[in-house]
Amino acid sequence: MNRPELDHLVYATPDLESTVDALEASLGVRAVEGGRHIGEGTRNALLGLGPSSYLEILGPDPGQPAPGRPLWFGLEGLTDPRLTRWAMRTGDLETIGERARAAGARLGPVEDGQRRRADGSPLAWRFTDPHVTTADGIVPFFIDWGASAHPARSAPTGVSLLALRAEHPYPAGVASLLRAIGVDLPVTRGDRPALIAVLEGPRGMVELR
Repeated sequence: MNRPELDHLVYATPDLESTVDALEASLGVRAVEGGRHIGEGTRNALLGLGPSSYLEILGPDPGQPAPGRPLWFGLEGLTDPRLTRWAMRTGDLETIGERARAAGARLGPVEDGQRRRADGSPLAWRFTDPHVTTADGIVPFFIDWGASAHPARSAPTGVSLLALRAEHPYPAGVASLLRAIGVDLPVTRGDRPALIAVLEGPRGMVELR
């Protein structure tokens, strides 16, 4: 199995427009509309972090009815933007799931996802169900874009990911799970679980957590 690669970070927010504005003011690059997740009650905006990775700014979609289950990535009850989840890319989702189970980690079942881009073109992928959270979101979910063009290709450029790390009250156990599925992420002790990313844009650096 090829080693998984960073795909995207999920910055969840109760107000998509205001968070896009705030990131533009801090970084100097404005995220573009990604699309709507029909049936999930969410929509997103994207910022490129390189040729094959991006920041997904995710918020509730007031134009959709409430779905019959919680919103993705901890959006329920969120009052401030927060880096809630992250995704790794792999072409072998089933093997990743088997490795995780052997290590005692539970990934979600492999499902199909889709949305339409802002220009109306379709985008489809397969992923481990992100409603299933392992190690408080420090263990990523996994995604395979198949034949679809990667979203980073059409996302605005100019922002770089300088560092990504995590904090957790039980760092050794979380780090062990990550190693078992081939994920390299520094995990240190913290009072509460957190993903921390340092981004740099034309206007300077920003830490998201």
